[in-house]
Amino acid sequence: MNLEFSPEERAFQAEVRAFLDEKLASDLRRANALTASVFSEPDIHRRWQRILNDRGWGAPSWPKEYGGTGWSLTQRYIFEIEAARAGSPPLQPMGLRMVGPVIMKFGTQAQKEFYLPRILSADDYWCQGYSEPGAGSDLASLKTRAARDGDHYVVNGSKIWTSHAHFANRMFALVRTSDEPRKQDGISFILIDMDTPGITVRPILTIGGDHETNQVFFDDVRVPVANRIGAEGQGWSYGKYLLEFERGGAMASGRLRAGLRHVERLARRYSGNGSSASLDHSIALRLSQIEIDIDALEMTELRLMSSLQTGQNPGSVSSSISKLRNSELKQAITSLAVDVLCEDALVWEPRRPLHELNQPAMLEEDALAALPEYLNGRAYTIFGGTSEVQRDIIAKVVIGL
Repeated sequence: MNLEFSPEERAFQAEVRAFLDEKLASDLRRANALTASVFSEPDIHRRWQRILNDRGWGAPSWPKEYGGTGWSLTQRYIFEIEAARAGSPPLQPMGLRMVGPVIMKFGTQAQKEFYLPRILSADDYWCQGYSEPGAGSDLASLKTRAARDGDHYVVNGSKIWTSHAHFANRMFALVRTSDEPRKQDGISFILIDMDTPGITVRPILTIGGDHETNQVFFDDVRVPVANRIGAEGQGWSYGKYLLEFERGGAMASGRLRAGLRHVERLARRYSGNGSSASLDHSIALRLSQIEIDIDALEMTELRLMSSLQTGQNPGSVSSSISKLRNSELKQAITSLAVDVLCEDALVWEPRRPLHELNQPAMLEEDALAALPEYLNGRAYTIFGGTSEVQRDIIAKVVIGL
């Protein structure tokens, strides 16, 4: 890899910085800094997504034919790094990084023409119907059933840990359409309108105090067969394709580095005189170790991104490595933040969302999200495929175990 930017790429970097300076309002930066859960609130996401889409930058990884930027690998890398550095809200991944690529690859022309523009404009807000009670890491054991009834499927069952299902107007889901000897067979990939009668969403509060996840119940929910992606019974293949984008479809190192810079600022302030030389030795050592690990992850991501040309997927092993290290480093950063705050980390602010507080909080604002972010971050090594599952994939494919 050539890590030196060309004059044209440096000009693009300057263009991105100028755009962020002009369009990324201070309240959007503040909302991002005070988001302790995985996803931004929908109003924050929609506002930023529409600003980007108006510029033609709504889907950095999509090809131009579907309304994306058609950017080169280097341009995407520059945008990701500069957006993280500026403190922009992350792009909502459910539509852009997950179901969008599946629709592009396996959807009908009618599905592409209807859904893809609505993802870009943020008119549709998606959630993911994968995990079930008893079918999390062993997703192939899912039992939510879709029985064919003419030109509809009748869906019964339940999905759990469904992020932002209480906000979403659409869900992409894996459902069982037939029973086969091999449990991965007989699963189909369907798109569900969340306003359909028979859907009930019940909240699950995280240990960080946020309402982010839910359990979703389906009672005789009628979904048009036209909402199925690809062939009936082939959903497992489409679902695995999607997971490669979920686990490895974005550059995480930029936001990890921005998070580490924030912890470093906290450490300097809490050390008493703002000097990095005064930091506790163990804190300074951990900051340095995490910095090195982020550098290593960034090189891995650059190798992965080089395979993400139009029409290509990340690949299961590279995606697993990226997801595994991103999860571990996220936890390391949030754990260090709590240790830096010492007893102040025990102060609990129950109100949510934090960026909407209109009364004084019990901590200084830059420390307010540290504890809930640490607590919510315990799930990073679970959702999207546990770290144990990622290590199994790596061991089987790379080592041959």
